[in-house]
Amino acid sequence: MKMLWLSLLTLLMPEQTLVTGLPTGLLLRAKDLPTQPDTGPSEADQDFAKEYLQHFYGYQPRSERQKRTADTDEVADWDTGLCDKLQRMQHFFGLPQSGKLTKETLAVMKRPRCGLSDVEPFGDTIRWTKKTLSYRITGSNLPISDSKVHKIFRNAWKLWSSVAPIKFRKRSRKEADITIAFHHGNHKDGAPFDGKGGILAHAFLPGSGIGGDVHFDADEDWSFNSTGFSLFAVAAHEFGHALGLPHSSDPGAIMYPSYSFVPSYELQLSFRDVKDIQHLYGVSSNFASLLSKKPPPRTPDKCDPDLSFDAVTELQQEVLFFKDRFMWRKHPQFDETGITLISSLWPDTVPAFLDAVYENVERNVVVFFKGHQYWMLRQLELQEGFPRNISDLGFPSRIKSVDAALHFRSTRYTVFFTGHECWKYNEPEKKMEGSPTLIEELWPGIPSPIDAAVFYEGFVHFFKGNIHFKYDTNSKRVVSTSPANDLLECKKHLNEIPTDRR
Repeated sequence: MKMLWLSLLTLLMPEQTLVTGLPTGLLLRAKDLPTQPDTGPSEADQDFAKEYLQHFYGYQPRSERQKRTADTDEVADWDTGLCDKLQRMQHFFGLPQSGKLTKETLAVMKRPRCGLSDVEPFGDTIRWTKKTLSYRITGSNLPISDSKVHKIFRNAWKLWSSVAPIKFRKRSRKEADITIAFHHGNHKDGAPFDGKGGILAHAFLPGSGIGGDVHFDADEDWSFNSTGFSLFAVAAHEFGHALGLPHSSDPGAIMYPSYSFVPSYELQLSFRDVKDIQHLYGVSSNFASLLSKKPPPRTPDKCDPDLSFDAVTELQQEVLFFKDRFMWRKHPQFDETGITLISSLWPDTVPAFLDAVYENVERNVVVFFKGHQYWMLRQLELQEGFPRNISDLGFPSRIKSVDAALHFRSTRYTVFFTGHECWKYNEPEKKMEGSPTLIEELWPGIPSPIDAAVFYEGFVHFFKGNIHFKYDTNSKRVVSTSPANDLLECKKHLNEIPTDRR
């Protein structure tokens, strides 16, 4: 067994080292990468993106006269006139701020979402001055009975009233502060719906007349269990707008503009939602007891000294750090490492709370592990026949999950970590080689079990709890230890939620 692993070490740690300090056996040169022609976004995608940025980010297209005066064409117009708005959108969604219409950016743009702008001029004064609000459900386009819809809406209002001193009363006939209705297409409020997908609903800021009203697209497949779009989740979001809240760039917040609800996740106000609604209306009298029993979930904070990771992987030029439903995307050309939802890049295909992830550049696939299953995706698309059982990779039945996966591009081997053992997987031959060995034997100084591992900038980086181990494969030793989040460029901390407001 040791001889087999010695052969692996020979492959992973050749004697020669380049001037850059990278071991030659671990360095993948640009010429070794598979090349694919980059045709860029289609004209239809460019038109879609322009409309998206115009609707949600205040982009103002130039007039024909302005274009003629500037003596430019549509491509130049895209490069110059839209770059700032596109970067603002990318920053909002935690994407690399390239200012280019990448596939990932288009994927986020095409996610179903709320119809309100992400740069809406909300402020402290845009709120209701009274603490008891009335609402009524109107129209004949209800997806289910009035009583069932009311129950869903009542529970959605309760999310907000449980943390802020606001009460809601349903009215059947009298005029109400907030009118809720389901509409098809153009319903004469200046914001027509677009059929299935796209814009799911919209709401208006607090005020007289149409102020505070909430409209749902009647053409959507509204869900009350695990299919379609959750009416409860969308209602909770739109009711936040009706109370005066803007969109939040926090991907864990209910006020995040893109639809991100998954049936396996219990919908509740996030730390950010609670803080924002309490800023407008104050704190409910029973919030302190609620806070002690079930505090609102926080989106992972990259500045948290106790931060740990579920998985870490390279992905083309980036390094991705996974935690719960979220991930950070570290790109060498950008100073800030933003957080986003896993589903923003891989919608409806990759589960949350992952165990391990790695990218196989040669095969152009990314492999995800959770429990006894694994998923293989190529260019964001789930491959046929997945998910599969990890036993297909050659693990014996006693192995129930994978803790971490470490892929070496040049040698085409992947090392899997399970408990106190690690396994060598031959990618070209698609088979496990030899027997497992103890982590402490192959990686002296690395504790086990580990949480995540990745090869990055010439070193192997191991993560266990809130500790990051930087490992030199040439000297076979840990060269430094540091907080797990030291690669995420922490700049600030979130404030605490107040338990009282005076």
